[in-house]
Amino acid sequence: MYTLPKIERFNQNVLSKYNIYNSVFITLPFDSIDNTGVLLPLFTEVCESGFKKQETPKEIMEQFSEKYLDDKAEENQISLMFRFIQYIERQIVLFDAVEDAAFPVVNNMEGRGSLRDIKEKADAKGKKEELISFLESFNVRTVLTAHPTQFYPGSVLGIINDLTDAIRDNKLLKIKHLLAQLGKTPFIKNEKPNPFDEAVSLIWYLENVFYHTSGDMVQYLQKNIFKDIEIQNALIKLGFWPGGDRDGNPFVTTDITLNVADRLRTSILKCYYIEIRALKRKLTFFNVDVLVAELEHKLYRSVFYSQGEIYITLEEFKAQLNKIKTIIVEQHQSLYLDDLNALLIKVNLFGFHFATLDIRQNSRIHNDVFRDIFDFYQKSEDAVFPANYYELSETEKFEVLANAKGNLNSADFDNEITRSTIESIQAIKMIQDQNGEEGANRYIISNNESALNVMETFAMIRLTDWEQPTVDVIPLFESVDDLMSAHIVMEQLYTNPMYAAHLENREMKQTIMLGFSDGTKDGGYLMANWSIFKAKEALTEISRKYGIKVIFFDGRGGPPARGGGKTHKFYASLGPTIENNEIQITVQGQTISSNFGTLDSCRYNLENLLSAGVTNQVFSKNKNELSIKEKEVMDQLADLGYKKYLSFKNHPKFIPYLEQMSTLKYYAKTNIGSRPSKRSQSAQLDFADLRAIPFVGSWSQLKQNVPGFFGVGAALKHFEDTDQWDSVQDLYDNSLFFKTLLENSMMSLAKSFFPLTAYMKKDPEFGEFWQIIYDEFLETKRLLLKIAGHTELMENYADGKASIQIRERIVLPLLTIQQYALLRINELNKAAVPDEALIKVYEKLVMRSLFGNTNASRNSA
Repeated sequence: MYTLPKIERFNQNVLSKYNIYNSVFITLPFDSIDNTGVLLPLFTEVCESGFKKQETPKEIMEQFSEKYLDDKAEENQISLMFRFIQYIERQIVLFDAVEDAAFPVVNNMEGRGSLRDIKEKADAKGKKEELISFLESFNVRTVLTAHPTQFYPGSVLGIINDLTDAIRDNKLLKIKHLLAQLGKTPFIKNEKPNPFDEAVSLIWYLENVFYHTSGDMVQYLQKNIFKDIEIQNALIKLGFWPGGDRDGNPFVTTDITLNVADRLRTSILKCYYIEIRALKRKLTFFNVDVLVAELEHKLYRSVFYSQGEIYITLEEFKAQLNKIKTIIVEQHQSLYLDDLNALLIKVNLFGFHFATLDIRQNSRIHNDVFRDIFDFYQKSEDAVFPANYYELSETEKFEVLANAKGNLNSADFDNEITRSTIESIQAIKMIQDQNGEEGANRYIISNNESALNVMETFAMIRLTDWEQPTVDVIPLFESVDDLMSAHIVMEQLYTNPMYAAHLENREMKQTIMLGFSDGTKDGGYLMANWSIFKAKEALTEISRKYGIKVIFFDGRGGPPARGGGKTHKFYASLGPTIENNEIQITVQGQTISSNFGTLDSCRYNLENLLSAGVTNQVFSKNKNELSIKEKEVMDQLADLGYKKYLSFKNHPKFIPYLEQMSTLKYYAKTNIGSRPSKRSQSAQLDFADLRAIPFVGSWSQLKQNVPGFFGVGAALKHFEDTDQWDSVQDLYDNSLFFKTLLENSMMSLAKSFFPLTAYMKKDPEFGEFWQIIYDEFLETKRLLLKIAGHTELMENYADGKASIQIRERIVLPLLTIQQYALLRINELNKAAVPDEALIKVYEKLVMRSLFGNTNASRNSA
């Protein structure tokens, strides 16, 4: 049967449907003024033609008012701009829903990267036993984080879900009702969510998407590859940060941590209860019905009548299910066995914890907490630390820490941070008692700079009367310098007798987290990605030397600038010099809803990640290894890119440009997430304290996407200018890693739109700085097209490119409004007597357009 090319499937099922439903949407009257929907397409046309003529956002706004508004008063214009934003926000939701509904048609769910594809390849290449062996030990862990990169309230997410279903089923009347509902539903959260609110929002995805998808995937493998031999390995693991991630978030309290863990347990028990109820209608046989009813009753009490008590243990639950299974097989011809197996698989995957709640704190906080603990022991009779501890060498400190024992009580400390840090360790124990060890068994140290950071944290854990902690201490290396010395840090730990003994208790596994976002912010795109690659190689080598199974946990955001983009291609490209026992990634904000928000997209992306591991370890084993010459070229490229980025970052106008010309300061004013937008409370903006999300997001709002490309053009140009182009061309042609890296950078370029801010080149203060960015954009674009042999960006991803173009067209009026508002704010601030009330109105316009633009990009921050 002939299948249409992907772009044609996209045009038929996304573009055409969006145009049809959008025409319905813009004619719906949402308020007393019903001309907004008529004026919006006209405004879009004025924006498009204006930017082609190199007009400024102010000129475009004035032209539109002159041509189409009867009353050109400023308050009238402002009112219309707010109404435009309301419409555009909802057009974005409509496009999301249309795209989600068409997902299984546009993307071949059984094609390359699918489980079916894995099975067929293994059969064809005679690698079935190798595949089974691989699947018995490999894991994919998706860790959901509440980083604020999506601004939809829960009510809107519900409408998106219902709208997606209605569009898929072509139910026009229902679509019309939902669009009308959408028009009347507020998009703005009146209050900042607390971390528990964020957790509840994300648990919806666990219950409604990950629970079903993960179970279906493992059942497919069990039936088609393992031939009904039970897979003991939990192939898919879920991680969770809301309520456990304390880094820079003063609102995460111990109560919230414990409440989130309770909610996770209740949620998984509720999922089991719903499934048991469905099974009860099928398993009506003699000797079976009573056992099922008993399970239903105990789960019901644990979910709906519980103040935290559990009326059945995980072991009892599994034993009862297996008892039912035996009776069905032996006495009832295996009737409904598949349904029962489906539940058993999920119980094996999710236990009573559902997702592992990770605890995370910054090493700088730990330094202060540890000093507080040291001071406390100096006043007590317990000689845990010698008085000269801080004068000792690192080796001597290690010896002291190795013997540290105690029974710390958080109540003994006045300092709130010290108290809550000790409580967070005690909370891990409590969660393990309630939810099982998988409930919380990872303590992540962000901004980890030394082995001492790990040893002091580990000592703190043991000082809470926990001799042999069932918890993994995970250092997170983020800056370029820390990535370069990560292997030295780990060797110090591996060779420490106390830490080595701890690793023996943890099955000789060490998880190490690597941060793409802060790495890019610190060192630029090429250096960050290459530093992480080299760090992984060095860490793999040192871990293998000491017999440690190293597991890499990648802190990734949505866009290429934060480690996103074609993630599965990145993992498939890693050669044999990088350990790949598990793929662990953070999934945040819009990436959760765009890549894992529906059953289809979740299955597609989880299967692609699993397939990337299989490709790397089974089908392409010992391939994708970079030669010495190729590594030398990469070193040179990264170094050249780093120098270019560093000179740009150190430019005296760098911070002022972000503060005065971008939306950076507005992130702190939005009710989008519980975390502050920077780590310190100082009024002065310090680059080191700046979080990656507002940093990358601000460049995205400007449509300049600097972190995703800056330095790439300069690095490539050096090879062109010195007649060494062949070496980078060969690297692109032969290395999947390098090719993926550059393709992701192309995506950043494709989402840039410089005509929007071209007016800045005439700015007396920032004109020269804007030109530096634009020149590097043009050079990067020219050279990426040259190396790929393309005439247009992303021409080998026609559907992805088309999706970006439609989204960019939808938000063009929004971006124009935002820039116009920023210009007006600057004008008003320069007045002899600034109109504070009017400034506040324009600031609100900036923030509202910030929401819509970020939602539209889906993976922009």
